Amino acid sequence: MAEHPITPAPELVKQWLADAVEKIGFESSLYLATRAAQWGSDQELEACCAFFDQDWADIETADALRAARRQQQSLKERALAAARIELDPTGRNGALIIRALEQLP
Repeated sequence: MAEHPITPAPELVKQWLADAVEKIGFESSLYLATRAAQWGSDQELEACCAFFDQDWADIETADALRAARRQQQSLKERALAAARIELDPTGRNGALIIRALEQLP
């Protein structure tokens, strides 16, 4: 099987696995999947920015793209994401907490 052009280095995968050992079951798998997705999207973003950076033609566009795609999520956005993972959204309490977070400014 051919290697995908965006493949993490074995050392990086070993580090992710070592970090995941502290987590249990699904959390470990979620951690690894999240890290791999983040790394892959970072590689893709940098490849896109390199396209704009070629020959110093459009560095401002590359910088703007990088800034726009890597904005930090707000506390509300992070809390909603965590609630959707940690809570059962079909359960009464989970649905209530998620609805309350969605209504925050």
